[in-house]
Amino acid sequence: MVSTMALLRALIRTARMTRNTPRLAVGLPDDDEVLLDAPDERLAPALLAAGRGEYAPAAKLLTTTRESAEWENRDRYAMRLATFARSRDEWLREWQDAAPHDPDALLVKAELAVRRGWESPARVELLRQVGPLITAAAEGDQRDPVPWRIALDHARGTNAGHTEFEQLWGEAVRRSPHHYGCHVAALQYLSAAWYGSHRECFDFAERAAQDALPGSLVQALPVRAAFAYLTEGGGPAVPRDRLDAAADLAIAVSATYAAADPWPAEVRNLLTYVLVRLERWEDALEQLRRTGPYATSFPWDRVSDDPLGQFLELRDGIRLEVAAGRPLGSVARVPRPSERRSGPSGGRSGPPAGRFGPSGGRFGHPQNERGGRSASGDH
Repeated sequence: MVSTMALLRALIRTARMTRNTPRLAVGLPDDDEVLLDAPDERLAPALLAAGRGEYAPAAKLLTTTRESAEWENRDRYAMRLATFARSRDEWLREWQDAAPHDPDALLVKAELAVRRGWESPARVELLRQVGPLITAAAEGDQRDPVPWRIALDHARGTNAGHTEFEQLWGEAVRRSPHHYGCHVAALQYLSAAWYGSHRECFDFAERAAQDALPGSLVQALPVRAAFAYLTEGGGPAVPRDRLDAAADLAIAVSATYAAADPWPAEVRNLLTYVLVRLERWEDALEQLRRTGPYATSFPWDRVSDDPLGQFLELRDGIRLEVAAGRPLGSVARVPRPSERRSGPSGGRSGPPAGRFGPSGGRFGHPQNERGGRSASGDH
């Protein structure tokens, strides 16, 4: 009897998948339309020019972000240009020769040097040699928080102690209190894989999300803490409701951006991974629809040598799981655009914000003159 019931359930599941899966492709781009790490319309010309050995468009782009204090864009563009320079750096070397003290060239040079140091078996030794480059980049424009994000990544790689890291963190948030990249760097330092714990990681992420402006990607920081917990393993268990709350908050942040917007693509890719691990298949499918054609290397490169292939394979798997959970004859309904913008209200507040020390955890946030949290103009 038991085997008969198991067979019947398997047959029903197969029938549901066969019937429902094709309908669930509605709202998803075809596989050949999905792009990995696609640049936006501002970065694309700079990368194309760099491919021809020309640095002027990259220089103009980063100068514009610096002069207009577009720190989040500046950080992203510097990272993407450094990634390109890892395999083709002729344009960067020519730029450095032409303008050795250009703060924008120094920024890309420092980011590239830190990345190369991280890839070496002699990581600590090589990274320590990079310190002067980061200092030079930071001195290029005293307002710029991006060199301090690089300094935070550098400090993690050189086994910097908590005191030194907190000093760097203070310099970063003084320039931009809610800079996303700096918060990600601090979260990595506090993770169980490095110098903290899952509890510290979640406490910090939830506190930062609570302090962030509505719609800021910093609000999605807890889902990065959830990703770290789900991929690193070990240590005390994190309650399921805390993982779900992190996912709910990221869903709400995702809903504030238009579907197929490249800006939140990495957060949506990361959120999809977490939702899959939590077996929240319907929510994962909705995030795939909102992601559109924009696959990102992170987080898929953490689990596969073929991140694009992994993303596409996961899309198929999510559709199968959703199809198997829907009754035979159900109709896949794609939410209207107006409905997609109203995300769940499942986000939860983090623990009370505090300063440095045991009560508030490490890496507090600056207070404004009225005693509340300082607002960020980054988003």
